[in-house]
Amino acid sequence: MRNKIHNSLLGLQILATAFGATILLPLLTGLDPGVTLFTAGVGTLVFQLVTRLQIPIFLGPSFAFIPAIIYGVGAWGKEATMGALAVSSLVYLLLSLAAWKGGAEKIQKILPATITGPIIMLIGLLLAPVAVNMASGKTGDGSGVLYPMGQALVMASFSFLVTILLALRGRGLWRSCSIIIGLLSGHLLSLILGQVDNSKIAVASWFSLPGFTLPQFNLEAILFILPLAIAPCVEHVGDILAIGQTVGKDFTKKPGLHKTLLGDGFASALSSLLGGPPNTTYSEVTGAVSWTRAFNPKIMLWAAAWAIGLSFFSKLAAFFQTIPAPVIGGILILLFGNIAVVGLRLLAEYAKTAEGNLELPQNIIVITIILVCGLGGMEFAFQGLAFKGVGLGAVLGISFHLLLKLVPHRQN
Repeated sequence: MRNKIHNSLLGLQILATAFGATILLPLLTGLDPGVTLFTAGVGTLVFQLVTRLQIPIFLGPSFAFIPAIIYGVGAWGKEATMGALAVSSLVYLLLSLAAWKGGAEKIQKILPATITGPIIMLIGLLLAPVAVNMASGKTGDGSGVLYPMGQALVMASFSFLVTILLALRGRGLWRSCSIIIGLLSGHLLSLILGQVDNSKIAVASWFSLPGFTLPQFNLEAILFILPLAIAPCVEHVGDILAIGQTVGKDFTKKPGLHKTLLGDGFASALSSLLGGPPNTTYSEVTGAVSWTRAFNPKIMLWAAAWAIGLSFFSKLAAFFQTIPAPVIGGILILLFGNIAVVGLRLLAEYAKTAEGNLELPQNIIVITIILVCGLGGMEFAFQGLAFKGVGLGAVLGISFHLLLKLVPHRQN
C-alpha cells in the first residue's frame, strides 16, 4: 500500500512537470484543455500498452503541430483539422514499419551519436528560453509580462533551491518527490507574496465532461498537414534515445524503435479522433526522470490516471493552473538543462569508443550543422508554416551525415 501511495505521488509529480506545457497548447490553439489532458493520459496508456510497460515516459500534446492547428482551424475548421491530424499519424506507422524491417542496427547507422547527441542537446537548449522567460515573470515565449521581475526571480529561486536541496540532501520520498515539493513550496511562497490568483478555483465547477470533438476528413487539409508529422517523428527518436541514455538502456532495441513509433502513432491518432492534439514523448518528463531517478514505468500509469482524472475534476485542474509561471520556470531550468547534459554525456561516451573520433572533420561538420542551424533560428517556411528547430536540425544532420559518407576523406 505504501509503495502504491509512493508511486501515485511520483505520478502526480510527473504530471505536474508536464502540466504547464499540456495546458499551454490548448490555450494557444483554442482546443479544449479537458480533452487535451484526457488524451494525454489515454495516449500514455496506449503507448505503455504497445511498448509493454518498459519505458518511463509520459506523452503530452506536441507543440510541433501548433502552427498547423491554428492554420487548419482557420482554413478548414476544427473537425477537418482533427481528421487531418489523425491521418498524419500514418507517418509514425510507416516509419515504425521501416524500423521493424531495417532493425535497430540500421537505424543507429543512420542516427549515430554524432547526430543523436546534438539532437538531444538541441531539445533541451531550445527549451531553455522558455524556462528563463517563465522564471523572469514572462510568458513562455517572452511576449508578455505576468509578474514583476524581482518577485518572479524570488519565486523561481525558491522553488529551484528547495528542489535541488531535497535532491542533494533528501532521502526516500523527500528526494524522489523533490520536484513536486519544490513546486508546492514555491506556490506557498507566491501565496504569501500575494501573487496567486485563486479566482479560477472559485469559478471552476467540481466536475465537467471534456468537450470531445468528432473529426471530419478533408483531402486538402490532409495533404497540407500530412508532411508536418516528419519533424515530430524525428524528435520522437531523439526523445527515446534521451530517456534510454538517462535510464541506461537501449530502448531502440528493446522494446524497439518500431514499437515506440507505433505507440506514439496510435496515441496521436486516438487523441486527434477525440478532438485533442497529437501526442509526443515529453522532454520535461525525461528531465524529471533523470533528476529524481524515477525509472519505474508504472509511475507513468499513475501520471496517466491523474491526467484522466483531472480532465473531469475541474477544481483540482484549476488549482494546478494557479501555480505561478515563475515557480514552474525555476523547476524547468533544472529539467531542460538536464536534457542537454544527457546529450552531452552521449557524445562523451561515444568519444570513448574505438570509432568515436570527434576530431574527424565529418563528425565536426554534422554536429555543427545540427547545433548552429537548430539554435540559430534557421527555418524554411511554406504557406505560413515554419520548419525549424529540432526537426530541421535533425534532417540537416542526417542529410549531411549520409552525404559526407560519399565524399572521400583523409584519415590522419
